[in-house]
Amino acid sequence: MSYGHNSEGVKMYQTAYYEGALLQFQKAVDADPKNSDAYYNLASTYHQLGKLHHRETDLAQAESNYHRCLDNDPNHEDCYRGLAVLLVDKGHPEQAKELLELWAQRAPGLPGPKIELARLADEQGDRATAQQRLIEAVAIDPHNARALAALGKVREESGDPAQALANYQRSLQINRYQPQVAARVAALQTTVNAGTVTPPGGTRTVNANTVPGAVR
Repeated sequence: MSYGHNSEGVKMYQTAYYEGALLQFQKAVDADPKNSDAYYNLASTYHQLGKLHHRETDLAQAESNYHRCLDNDPNHEDCYRGLAVLLVDKGHPEQAKELLELWAQRAPGLPGPKIELARLADEQGDRATAQQRLIEAVAIDPHNARALAALGKVREESGDPAQALANYQRSLQINRYQPQVAARVAALQTTVNAGTVTPPGGTRTVNANTVPGAVR
């Protein structure tokens, strides 16, 4: 029953029927209080409503449910990302950084914490730290398509198109369903040989399930 309610909630969320999605996700966690994905989806929906309607009560509900998700799954990558985004949205980037650093300390063998720390550093304009964290993530998991794509983005924006192209191409070899990465490869294949760089236009290569706004 929990899975069915969660799936129905995802369909409603994808059509922007957020109130209906909330009801389904709540039914999912009521049916299975340990369903971390349902808590994540509940948090993500409250997060979206809080942003749309500028309601602090919704954002508080989002934060509470992100924590419940992590109580049930301490390595829920999407949930960490959502909670970090929420903390930044609320004007607490240092808390977001601390959250992710504690995760990295608890799970040194996972690439996820490094990738999220890199995303946070990149958004704050610290590309050197972002690149270092992504290099660390790739060292942990050389087949992580998201880490390779993000490393390509940072290197491209730092003026290293050849290395960026190599990272993008490797990411696509692992996961070919990345249209944004494929677009950067097509652009760079033309410009690298010509000695020029086509800027990525501020786009961010992300996993299909990133937060806020994505559900599982």
